[in-house]
This record gives sequence, C-alpha cells and structure tokens, in this order.
Amino acid sequence: MDGTLVDTEHQWLATVAGFLRDQGAPAGDEVVTSFAGAPVDDAAARLVRDHGIRIGLTRTATLLDRDFTARVAAGVAVQPGALRLLDRAEELGIPAALVTASERHVADLVLRTLGAHRFALSVTSGEAPRGKPHPDPYLVAAAGLGVDPARCLAVEDTPTGAAAALAAGCRLLAVPTVPGIVPGPRTAVVASLEDVELTDLPFPRAA
Repeated sequence: MDGTLVDTEHQWLATVAGFLRDQGAPAGDEVVTSFAGAPVDDAAARLVRDHGIRIGLTRTATLLDRDFTARVAAGVAVQPGALRLLDRAEELGIPAALVTASERHVADLVLRTLGAHRFALSVTSGEAPRGKPHPDPYLVAAAGLGVDPARCLAVEDTPTGAAAALAAGCRLLAVPTVPGIVPGPRTAVVASLEDVELTDLPFPRAA
C-alpha cells in the first residue's frame, strides 16, 4: 500500500526523519531509508535499540503513529496507474487484497481514497502472526482469498515488503521507492504501475 498504491512511503520516512531530529539523533538519508516498509512497532524497537532514543518503546511508537496518521489524514496522492490496475484486475475477475505494514486505522484512511470496494479483504499490522519481512501477511491474505500464494502477484516498493512476498511464494512486481530490490525469476521491476498490463506481465518467459 505505502508507496505502491498511494504515496505514503515518503510520508512515513518523513515521520521517521522528523522524530529522529526531534530526539537529537542523526537523520541522514541512509538511516531514514532503512525504515522503509517497517511497521510502527518494529521501527520503534529499532529506534530505541539502535539509535539511542531514550523516551522508551511505548512513547516512541505512540509519537510515530500519531505523526504518520496525521500526515495520511491530511491527504494522500494515489500513485500513477494504481486505480487503473485495480480496475483492470476487477475486469479480469482477479480478486485484490490490501496487504500493508500500516496500522488498521491508517489503512482505513487510505481505503477511503482508493475505494474499499476494490479489495476483497485487507491485512494490516498485527493481523498476522508476524509482520513483514516475514511471509505471514501474504499467507493470511492468500488464505482469505482462497488461493495458493504461488498464484498471487504481490506489488511492493521496499526490500522489506519484497522479502515478505517472495518468502510467501508469491510472484513480485516491484515499483521501488528505495534501493535494494533485484530482478529475478519471480521478481519483475518496473518504474511505474502505468507500465503494467495484467495480461502481459514483465516476467521471464519459459524457454
């Protein structure tokens, strides 16, 4: 969701950067982008453990969630090609699931923009045994759709999300917002969803 369907990945990274600056911690690009795709609780744990944040885990998570939610509530931009791709999936009879590391209340804000009717179900932070980069969110979504994960196409923009999708057995369509996703037999990388046609996906063809 964040960075693939709507441009919230940059809002999340801005949240992390602002938090680090407020706490007097280094907020360089390499540090900030390492949090791309991370759930709030995981990000808070890393900030406390690795970046010298002294206000505690609960307070850190609360501040991150409050700032990010406010940014999303103020409005999100739909990524180019996202609605066309979702509507094309519906035309072809392909069910869609929203799988995100964001909290439920953030996902619900985004669903208002995208149109909840475009999704058969959604899986948010805390609704699977483990979050991304573990495969659990995609496994839960595939089970909810009643399909084998190997028949699913995951759309991701960060290495964290990509790792989750591939570990679940999905094919991966990557639209990167940060470096680190490498093309492969089950991974296609595109610059924009505008470049994607579901009946002609850019994966290597069998010889």
